[in-house]
Amino acid sequence: MNDWQIQTRASECQGCGRRFSDRQPYHTLLWADADAGRYRRQDVCPECWETRYRQEARTRPEVVSLWRGVYEAPPPPREPIQRDAAESLLRQLCERGDPRYRSAVYILAVMMERKRLLRVKEQFWRDGCRIFVYEHTRTGDVFTVQDPALKLSELDEVQREVARLLEQGLPPAGSDPGSDPGATGETGTEAAMAAPDAPARP
Repeated sequence: MNDWQIQTRASECQGCGRRFSDRQPYHTLLWADADAGRYRRQDVCPECWETRYRQEARTRPEVVSLWRGVYEAPPPPREPIQRDAAESLLRQLCERGDPRYRSAVYILAVMMERKRLLRVKEQFWRDGCRIFVYEHTRTGDVFTVQDPALKLSELDEVQREVARLLEQGLPPAGSDPGSDPGATGETGTEAAMAAPDAPARP
C-alpha cells in the first residue's frame, strides 16, 4: 500500500454526478484499495450520503477515514504564479512515489502544516505505521503521508536532504538520490529547519 499520495477534491458528487455549487457541504470517504495498493477518495453530496453512504461508511472496513467539508468553487483563471517551493517539491515526490523519499515527504508535510497550508484531517494506523491524512487549505487536495518514526539522530540528515532537494530540485527518476555534503546552502537549510522537532508528534 502506497501510504503517500495526492487525492484531488472532486467538483461533482461521485455518487449521483451532480456538480457541487459554491459553499455546498459535502462528505468525503477515504477507501483503502488493497488490489491497487492505493487509497481512493470519494466526495459525495449530502443527499447521497444520507441515502447511500452513511451506513456503508461506518461499517465497511475499507473506509479508513471520513469527514465533512465545504466545497469552494475554483477562482477564475489567473496569470500563472510560481508555487511555493515546499509544496511543489511535495507534489513531485508524491507523484513519483519513491520510498527512498518517505522521510523527506513527511518533513515537507510538517513544514506546510506549520505554514497553515495543510491541516490534519485524520490519522490512523495501518500495518504498524501511522498515516496522516492532510487536506490542503486552499485547494482541498488530500495528501496521505506515512510517519517514518524518525529518530532524533536521523533528523539532521533528513533536513539536509530536504534542503538539497529544495535548492537543486528532484533528480531524474532512477538516479541515486545520495546527499551532497556541499549542497546545503543557507536558503534551503533555513527552509528545512522550519520543522526542527518534526518527529515529536504525540
